[in-house]
Amino acid sequence: MMLYFENDYAEGAAPAVLQALVDSNMEHLPGYGEDKYSKRAADKIRTALDCPQATVKFITGGTQTNALALDILLAPYEGIIAADTAHINTHEAGAIEFTGHKVLAQPSQSGKIDATTIQKFLEEWRADGSHEHMVQPGMVYLTFPTEYGTLYTAEELRAISDVCRANALQLYVDGARLAYGLAASADVTLPLLAELCDAFYIGGTKCGALAGEALVIPRPERVPAHLVNRIKQHGALVAKGRLLGVQFDALFTDGLYLRLGEHALAMAATLHDALVDNGLQLFIDSPTNQQFVVPDNAQRDQLAKMVRFSVWGKYDDTHTVIRLATSWATTAEDVAALDAELRRL
Repeated sequence: MMLYFENDYAEGAAPAVLQALVDSNMEHLPGYGEDKYSKRAADKIRTALDCPQATVKFITGGTQTNALALDILLAPYEGIIAADTAHINTHEAGAIEFTGHKVLAQPSQSGKIDATTIQKFLEEWRADGSHEHMVQPGMVYLTFPTEYGTLYTAEELRAISDVCRANALQLYVDGARLAYGLAASADVTLPLLAELCDAFYIGGTKCGALAGEALVIPRPERVPAHLVNRIKQHGALVAKGRLLGVQFDALFTDGLYLRLGEHALAMAATLHDALVDNGLQLFIDSPTNQQFVVPDNAQRDQLAKMVRFSVWGKYDDTHTVIRLATSWATTAEDVAALDAELRRL
């Protein structure tokens, strides 16, 4: 029997989320997010953000949310500053460029881009005598956690936000795995994201929902005119919007969203120990649910017979970087079984 550590969205939905969908299934409700569950979920999110004026819209998936949000928030001639390892630059099939906005990739360290790098890029861009003929930077894109499971600190986010404000740039955070990032962070919270960001999204697909993300625009002055029209133009306005609202209503009841993140982290900590105890080299010491190791290619091939994992890239001619991810659904028995497989390598 295969063990699944390939990603954090292999399972369906957290039981409480699925039960909420079942319980509301036969209700007759308005469409397009005008139902009571979507409105209640948005209110619960605004409360969690400590941001009563925030606009909250539910979108079906992460790539669709990124493409929609970045397109409607930017002018046609603007691009997005992002880490070279950023999801929009590596794993979204050019979805952002498809909207007409260029990703302005910058050097990263452990998946992170820092305020100094952003400032340096802006200074060099302005110093170029032809910059009016170039893509104008209009936004900084971050992921929390990053593609390598690393975290920005509150201090780092504030420094990036300061650079954005000083240079009239918007700050956007991709929160596909936000539940895991919040659970792992010592100082980043939902209210802090609402304070610093012009927009961000709260991931559901990878954090206990069947599908769906919550796009948040904290300040009314940043909300594009005719927002519903813009969402529909992007094919992102769901007729049965209730399906997303019901899920987020459940996720933001009794702290479920954060508890799911905490469970995944507890499993990841046990996984981390198993990997180290069995002599596997860490590629990066991630504090979140994504764990990266460097087996030799023979170990990789042997492990692949019993374990599903993601291949992250070539390390050298004889080693490969692989990722193993826990989720809200990972059990202690899953990790113990993986530990047993590792001992056979």
